[in-house]
Amino acid sequence: MAIELVFETHSTTVDNEQGHATGWLPGQLSERGKTQAQQLGRRRLGDGITTVFSSDLTRAAQTASAAFGASAIPMLYDWRLRECDYGQRNGMPGAELHAGRHEHLDQPYPAAKAGGRPSPVAAGSWPTCHCGGTGSGSSSSVTSPPDGAWTTSSTASR
Repeated sequence: MAIELVFETHSTTVDNEQGHATGWLPGQLSERGKTQAQQLGRRRLGDGITTVFSSDLTRAAQTASAAFGASAIPMLYDWRLRECDYGQRNGMPGAELHAGRHEHLDQPYPAAKAGGRPSPVAAGSWPTCHCGGTGSGSSSSVTSPPDGAWTTSSTASR
């Protein structure tokens, strides 16, 4: 039996519209983001989704709630699904942050934490930042067929 994982980004936030890289700050959905989240629910509700896993950050929880809150689909919130922690740079202009992000593929951003929780691995080896996504409603699917080979696909919902 194949297991399909569907990944959706949080909907557009006020910070996205203002060009800020929210990081681990809570962020709030903009009016456009609230509409996107409702559209996400309508688009995915008939897909056979059995559980929704979401970051515990406000913008992700708002997206999941607006999309699936009226359904019987259980929603689970987990800090380990948070996006990149930019540390002291959370909330700064996105263009400025992203211009230097290649420097932080292997090194954490200044004052970044691993979930605010003790790391399950040795200090210094935690993959602090695997940054991606734009808050634009893009999605990816990962499927494991019976033979165990994984396939992926990505789409943009704009």
